Amino acid sequence: MIYFDNASTTKMSEQVMEYMCEFMKKGFANPSSLHSLGFDVEKEITKARKIIASVIKAEAEEIYFTSGGTEANNTAILGVAGAYCRRGKRVITMSIEHPSVRDSFRELEKRGFEVITLGVDEKGYIDINELESAVNDDTILVSIMYVNNETGTIQDIEKIYGAIKSKNPDCVFHTDCVQAFCKHPINSKFADIITVSGHKIQSAKGVGAMYIKKGIRVNNLHFGGGQEKGFRPGTENTYGIAAMGKAVEIAAADMEKSFEKVSRIKNTLMKITDKLDNVYVNGDSEKGSPYILNLSFKDVKGEVLLHALENEEIYVATGSACSSRAKEKKKTVDYIIDGRGANAVRFSFSSENTVKEAERTVESLMKNVPMLRRFIPR
Repeated sequence: MIYFDNASTTKMSEQVMEYMCEFMKKGFANPSSLHSLGFDVEKEITKARKIIASVIKAEAEEIYFTSGGTEANNTAILGVAGAYCRRGKRVITMSIEHPSVRDSFRELEKRGFEVITLGVDEKGYIDINELESAVNDDTILVSIMYVNNETGTIQDIEKIYGAIKSKNPDCVFHTDCVQAFCKHPINSKFADIITVSGHKIQSAKGVGAMYIKKGIRVNNLHFGGGQEKGFRPGTENTYGIAAMGKAVEIAAADMEKSFEKVSRIKNTLMKITDKLDNVYVNGDSEKGSPYILNLSFKDVKGEVLLHALENEEIYVATGSACSSRAKEKKKTVDYIIDGRGANAVRFSFSSENTVKEAERTVESLMKNVPMLRRFIPR
């Protein structure tokens, strides 16, 4: 089996799984309990909080746990809008955000906010001058994804942060770092809110985290308890948090080595563009994230090719797992190069993949793509 759908979710690593299972045996108590069993579990949460904070150069008290990236994005966007709506009602995002961001802005629009959606160029980059022009005194929030989940395009977060703050120092900048976390360097100095997820880095599903810079107000969306300093009430997913802490510790230590490995894998797979005609890279082929490669194959539907590869136990995607069953048909790729979305296939990698797997996938594509093209209606 070749699993090239890691941007959707990763297989939990054996090391993280063992750590989580051991913790489940002894760490079953409620971390809010006053007895020693509860205190031991609370220490594990504190440990994970410190590990996550260290990776993004933040303080532990600036980290809050959530159920995942979607909840974190919803909370960041709706929470900031609620906290600062008296100051202004202009909010800014871009056209190729994850559905959890895009749909949150649609909700704000229903609530009377002025939503500005920035377009992107043929590689998926926003125009920072356009962003700067859009920021005014009424702008309370800008949300721009760091690494795009479908094309791997990497936005220049440092420049974006500087452009926003030069126009309006009080404007809050949120960046969805789910696909960047523990894969690309992240510095909390250049963001007010950062959102991440556990299951993209070989940890458990159902756990994510938010960095909220000291002094930034975010209205909580949930009520009923004092957990996470009252910001995100409800008994913590202690097993998931422990697993995430361990996964972050491992991934951060191996980040440079993993980056080099997946770069070789991506470059090997990209050789298909030389071996077959009319194969196009969606995104930035040179500066995009090595963890994601999005290709369009002319005259071949992405979903058809996906199932042809699946027959050979090669698992890929046609786009974001969070929008694959949505009614909306317009794909992220079509915001970049209109018309390529239906022919797009996303290959996404982890440190567990190998160059040999990429070579076998190239062989499969060389066989399947010409075969599928024979069935085009003439």
